[in-house]
Amino acid sequence: MSSKPFQFKQFTIQQDRCAMKIGTDGVLLGAWTSVASNPFSILDIGAGTGLVALMLAQKSTAELIDAIEIDDDAYEQCVENFEASPWGDRLFCYHAGFDEFVDEMDDTYDLIVSNPPFYSENVFSGNEQRDLARSNFSLPFSELISGVAKFLNQNGTFTTIIPFKEEKEFLQLAERENLFPSRITHVKGNPTSEVKRSLIELTFQQKEILTSTLIIEKERHEYTEEYIALTKDFYLKM
Repeated sequence: MSSKPFQFKQFTIQQDRCAMKIGTDGVLLGAWTSVASNPFSILDIGAGTGLVALMLAQKSTAELIDAIEIDDDAYEQCVENFEASPWGDRLFCYHAGFDEFVDEMDDTYDLIVSNPPFYSENVFSGNEQRDLARSNFSLPFSELISGVAKFLNQNGTFTTIIPFKEEKEFLQLAERENLFPSRITHVKGNPTSEVKRSLIELTFQQKEILTSTLIIEKERHEYTEEYIALTKDFYLKM
């Protein structure tokens, strides 16, 4: 994965000091998350480079967009990316773990997003910073969901992207906190591949679940119309 700056249509992401570089998951989450309810306040849990928060700043009128990042280098880079963007006055990053944030903050948010670490097994790549960023030992799903339930406004929404194989357990954990799926999109790399990711929207209201499937590529480097439509406001070459 490249450490070079990643240029989007309206902002640039510096990523040389972040363990987790720009990837499809983050772009999918930022693009798929709905702002149709015109949220005033947004929280991004585990901001990394700041990508998802910046995408939501671009496409919403939210006046308050907070982010949380525990890693020192990623936090500093996230702040730099926020300040260099056109929306620096609306973006703020806290340097904290989510457990600290839960203990100390009482604010609530209209929209919460998280591209969480999701490897439940130990991951050893030789890069300790990257392993921590990828491992959900640093933020277990149970801790993430209970924190979301504390910070989410009663009529708010929470969106996330997780491995498809974790979806059932994730939704069971959510239901214990009275959070229910309102929208789920299953993501496939190409028409013949297995479902790899689940994009999930949760609310405190039980509704009919809108389900869909998103295929990224028809074949290598040939993107589907649906993926282009979803990401064209962000990617330079879409």
